[in-house]
Amino acid sequence: MQRRTLFSAAALGLLAATAASAQAPRITPAEIDGHLRFLSSDLLEGRAPATRGGRLTAEYIASQLRESGVQPGVNGSYFQRVPIDIVGAVPSSIRVSAGGKASGTLRYPEDVVVWGGSASENSAANAEIVFVGYGSTAPEYRWNDFQGVDVRGKILMVLVNDPPASAGEPELFGGRAMTYYGRWTYKFEEAERQGAAGMLIVHTTEAAGYPWHTVVGSWAKEQRMLPRDPNLPAPLAFRGWVTDSAATGLLRQAGLNLADLRRRAESRSFRPVRTGITMDVAFRNTVQHLESENVVGVVRGSDAQLRDQHVAFSAHWDHLGIGPAVNGDSIYNGSLDNASGVADILAIARYAAQSPAPKRSLLFVFVTAEESGLLGSEFFARNPTVPLASIVANLNVDGGNLLGRSTDFRVLGENKSTLGPGFARFVAGQGWRTAPDEHPERGYFYRSDHFSFAKAGIPAISIAAGTEYEGRPAGWGTQQQEAYTARCYHQPCDEYRADFDLTGAVQLSEAVLSYAMQIANGSEMPAWSPGAEFRRPSR
Repeated sequence: MQRRTLFSAAALGLLAATAASAQAPRITPAEIDGHLRFLSSDLLEGRAPATRGGRLTAEYIASQLRESGVQPGVNGSYFQRVPIDIVGAVPSSIRVSAGGKASGTLRYPEDVVVWGGSASENSAANAEIVFVGYGSTAPEYRWNDFQGVDVRGKILMVLVNDPPASAGEPELFGGRAMTYYGRWTYKFEEAERQGAAGMLIVHTTEAAGYPWHTVVGSWAKEQRMLPRDPNLPAPLAFRGWVTDSAATGLLRQAGLNLADLRRRAESRSFRPVRTGITMDVAFRNTVQHLESENVVGVVRGSDAQLRDQHVAFSAHWDHLGIGPAVNGDSIYNGSLDNASGVADILAIARYAAQSPAPKRSLLFVFVTAEESGLLGSEFFARNPTVPLASIVANLNVDGGNLLGRSTDFRVLGENKSTLGPGFARFVAGQGWRTAPDEHPERGYFYRSDHFSFAKAGIPAISIAAGTEYEGRPAGWGTQQQEAYTARCYHQPCDEYRADFDLTGAVQLSEAVLSYAMQIANGSEMPAWSPGAEFRRPSR
C-alpha cells in the first residue's frame, strides 16, 4: 500500500512535482534524528539560556541554517542578542504567624517555591496574607476580585486558572477553555498593578495541568527574566507557588477553610478576605546580567510585490539546564520539549532553502528562554528583525512527534484566526483531521511562543500531533501524553531514546511546511476571528 504524502497536487505543487524533479532531498527520520540526538545530548547541559550549553545550542542552529542555505536574519548575522537577568536564590523555611503568635513554617520546596520578583539582590516581604480568589480584574466579564479592599503592600494568595463557568453563564471566562486571566503570568502582572508585595498561587495538579514536582523543577532554581521595563509598575518582592495542602493548613490556623473560600471565589459578589496571617519572607539573590540569543534565518520570497511579507516559523531551543537531581540525574535535556520542535523546524528550513522560493518570504525564529516565561519570543515581538506588520502568520512547533504517524493533529489557537480552519481543510485533503484540545482548561495556547506573536497582533497557531496513531488502539496516544505530563514533563527523564519513531516527526514537518507554503503563495491573508482577544485592525 502506497503511503500517503503531503507532497502532491492537493498540496498545490508547492514543494515539488515528484521526488525525481525535486531540488531538495526529502525530509527523513534520519535527518530529524541527527538534530534531535545532538540537541538532547548531555554535552549541552540542558540548553539553559546564557550558559555554555545554551551558546553551543545557538551556534549549532546557526551553523545548520548556514549549511542549508538559509540566509542570516539579523543584519547579516543569525543572532539576535537577548539581554537576560539571571536571579538565583535558595530561600530557607518561611515563617508565618497568626494572631500575633508564631504558628509554624512553610518548607522550601516541599510546601512552597518562591523566587525574586525582579533582578534585585534582596527579596523581602513581611505582610498580611490576603486571599483574592482568582486574582482577576476583567471588565468584559463584570468581574473584579479586588473590589473594596486595598491590597497594596500585602501578600496575595490566589487560585490557579479562571473562575468557573456556571449553568447560567456557560461561556463565563471562556467556559471550559482557559482565558489569559487564568494564566499564572497574568496573575503576577495583575498583582503588580495592584501594588502587592508578593503572591502565592495555590497549586493543584488538576487545575494547573501538571504535578508539584514540575513546579519544583521549573522554579526551584535560577530564574531568567528580561530587564525590567521602567514603565511597568513596581515589581513584586517575590513570586511563588504553594501546595494545596500547605495552603489549607495555613488558613486553618486563622479559622478559615480553603474549600469554603474556593466556593465564595466563584461568585461576582466575592470580596478579598484578610486572613490575619502574617508571612515573613526574606532571602538574598545572586544576580547576573547576561545575554542569550534568538537565532533567526530567512528564505527570501520570489515575488517582487510580496517578498517583503513573511510567514514566520518558531520553536524554542532552550530547556531547564541543570536542576534538582531526580534518580541521580540532574540534566534536564528537554528532548520532546523542545529539541524535537527545533529539529523539525531545522529540517523544514533546509528543505525550503533548497527548493523553489515561494512568493512571500519565510522567517525562521528559534527563540531562547521560553521556559522562563516566553522571554525570547517576547523580546522578538518587541524588537522584530522585520517590520511586525510584515509578518502575516506564525506557525509554532513546541513538542514534535516522537511516537509515530498520527491520524490527527492538535492545533492551539484553532478558533482564534483563519489559520486553524485553514490548516484543518489542508490536512483533510490528505485524509487526516484536526482534533479539539482535550484540555482547554489548561490554557496551552498561552504557554508557548506563538502567544508572543499573537499578543503582538499576528495570527498564530501551534501545531502538534494529535492523540490517534496509525497501528495503535484508540486512546493509546492520550495515555502516552498523560504519562509524559505526569512523569517526564520538565523532568530529567525527558531525554533522547534510540527507539523514538520519527516517521511522525517527518509527517508533522511536512504538514507544517506544506501549509506554510500555501500561505506564502496564497492570495488571501490570514485574519483574526471576530472577537479574538489580540485582534489588530486588518491590513
